[in-house]
Formats: sequence, C-alpha cells, structure tokens
Amino acid sequence: MAFTCSAAAAAASSLVKLLVLVAAVAATTSAGGGDEPTYETKSIDPSLAVMMLPAPVTGPESLAFDGRGDGPYTGGSDGRILRWRGGRLGWTEFAYNSRHKAPARGGLAEVVATEAAGVPFNFLNGLDVDQRTGDVYFTDSSTTYRRSLHLLVVATGDETGRLLRYDARRRRVTVLHSGLPYPNGIVVSDDGTHVVVAHTGLCELRRYWLRGPRAGKSETFAEVPGYPDNMRRDGAGGYWVALSLGADSDDVVPTVAVRVAAAKNGGAAVVAEALFRGFTL
Repeated sequence: MAFTCSAAAAAASSLVKLLVLVAAVAATTSAGGGDEPTYETKSIDPSLAVMMLPAPVTGPESLAFDGRGDGPYTGGSDGRILRWRGGRLGWTEFAYNSRHKAPARGGLAEVVATEAAGVPFNFLNGLDVDQRTGDVYFTDSSTTYRRSLHLLVVATGDETGRLLRYDARRRRVTVLHSGLPYPNGIVVSDDGTHVVVAHTGLCELRRYWLRGPRAGKSETFAEVPGYPDNMRRDGAGGYWVALSLGADSDDVVPTVAVRVAAAKNGGAAVVAEALFRGFTL
C-alpha cells in the first residue's frame, strides 16, 4: 500500500529543542495489519532524548558529529553553529557569520560558492560529503520561494528545486538535476554510486545515480509515512529519515523519524522501523 500525504503541510510551530535519536526508546510494538505497511515502532524516551538549546537560539535545522565523534553540532536561524561540549560546558559557539565552510577548529567561516549555472542559491537545505572525494552534494529546495515561505513550496507544487555538487578539488559547483519538487535532506550512499534525496512534498525518497551504467538517472527509492526532512546513514546500508510532519496531521501519536532498509539488489527500499514522540514538547 502506498503512503499518501495531504495537499499541503499544516503550519508547524517553531521548536527550540533538539531531538537527538539515541538508544533511548521504550518497549516496541508492531504497526500495521491487512494491507497496511508493517514495521517496528518505538517511543522516544523524553528524559534522555531532549537537549535544550540556550536562549535565544531558534530554528535548529539539522545536526552532525565530527570525524572524532564529538558533538553534536547544530545551527541556529542567526547563522551560528553550536557545538555540544558535554553536561558541564553545554552548548558553545563553534562558527558564525552564516557562511558555508568552517575550519576544523571553528571560527569565522568561509564562503565557497553563492550560485550555480548563473542562478543564485535561494533555499539551500540538505548537505552531505563524499568521504572518498571530498565533494559536497547539496540541495537548493526552490529557486522561487525562500526558506521563510517553505510551506508554499508544498502548497503550490513548486518544482524549481536543484540537486548540486561542489567539486572540492576544482572549487566549482555543478547542477546535477533541476526542476525538482522540494528536494530537502540528502545522503551519499556507502559506495558513493548514488545519493538519496528526500522530496518533502511527495513524501518520498528518490535515488539519483552518480556513477555506473545508471549515472544521470533517478528513481523512487522509498515512500515514507510523512514529510521527509533530514537524513543520515544508519551504519547498515540503510538510512534514518526525520519527518517534519506525519502524512496524517491528525495522528494522536506523531511519527517523527523512520529507518529505511535498502534492498541489497539495488531495488526499492522499505520502512523497517519508526520512532514516535510519546510526549509533548
């Protein structure tokens, strides 16, 4: 059975809390029945999974850990990058000035690009780095609407998004695909042959081939039960996908993330696990 999403996302209130999906889950249950999809569900334990950001920081979009496993790092709506230094130091400022590349030890960030194919960046969103080449793959969600009007990207069916690559050696940006419907989160596959992109308004993930006989082509990778946002590899060939809103906004217990298991033969993936928020923020 295919998941479906409503015509437009409901307005969501801003959160000043960062949910970190750690191994802090309650007893599991089984979801689905009949024609419904079946996957494992878990409830996030609020006593272990909520990390408060210091006032007046707002708008954390994503998070990351560095090569040493330190962090997490997250960004605020004012352009600052914050780093978690543990319970005693808490959140500290790591980089600032709303730039695109920060030194390994933090500080003033450097602008590496402002446009691609003559079109200025408008709504930069997801980003991932190919650890083999250093190339950066990222999304420009819309060339029509800016981030403050993100709901209109879904409501109007806007298809002006782009998938881009920053060549770290040549220091230039290439447009890999354009005319995309709300490309959001992105991850590079373990073998570097493709990237998986979350298309928020479609409630689906798409695979874009970078190398091999399918290079330049794309296909549906998985359908998810909500509006997908950021994505991360799960360490086992699959991906964790954050959901900004469930497919059914009336759900009493909203699903906030799913784990997608990739097929070993390169076929379509399936939702294998879901996390729901069993508490009120």
